[in-house]
Amino acid sequence: MLCPLLRLIRPQLLPSLPLSSPRTPMSHLTETTLPLSRSRLRGVVFDMDGTLTVPVIDFQAMYKAVLGEEKYAELKSRSKAGIDILGIIEEWSEVEKGRAYEVIADFEREGLERLQIMPGALELCRYLDTKKIRRGLITRNVKAAVDIFHQRFGMNFSPALSREFRPYKPDPGPLLHICATWEVQPHEVLMIGDSLKDDVACGKRAGAFACLVDVSGKYSSPGFVYIDHKPDFKVSSLAEVRQVLETNFDLLP
Repeated sequence: MLCPLLRLIRPQLLPSLPLSSPRTPMSHLTETTLPLSRSRLRGVVFDMDGTLTVPVIDFQAMYKAVLGEEKYAELKSRSKAGIDILGIIEEWSEVEKGRAYEVIADFEREGLERLQIMPGALELCRYLDTKKIRRGLITRNVKAAVDIFHQRFGMNFSPALSREFRPYKPDPGPLLHICATWEVQPHEVLMIGDSLKDDVACGKRAGAFACLVDVSGKYSSPGFVYIDHKPDFKVSSLAEVRQVLETNFDLLP
């Protein structure tokens, strides 16, 4: 359940584009939709898989195994930003849900065996620690995976919300819950992740800043030129995030 402190938060949402107006292309690292003045930053919230850890789960194979080849192809053609597999499963019967989650769990277990820290993650977290900036985590993976991540790499994120917390990304609920726990406003927080449909959408819907980590460069393709939720920043590695922070924010816990 969401923290009752959520009622105390009044997110200052950044202007969103009306549905009837043309969408705007995504920004590069050196471009921003933000004003030139620096904003106060009190906390950073990370995605886990593909952001803090090297991508090891074959999501395309997993989605096909859950949905079937034809259904996957149909949904993929309708959503360039990606498929919300958990949202789809929620609409199924309990029997179908059980089968789907077993398939997903198998893929996630294989991923845990090959879990690797993303280059630049440790350095970025140490930098945030020197500035006394809070670090949180939101993932659509299970709590067991989060626990293994904490133990294996000696990194601590608090709160660390897994998919057992409802609602999960892209709903803004998890990020608003973290803001309430920290007693900060959403516009004082940066959400960092590798997914437009989950991480950027979660951050922007909550009224936070959003930084897209695009290691492979896939979001530079024409298919992603026009999007519903535009990140404030786009980087190709976590090593570039420090420059984003020092250029655009006052790090004041």
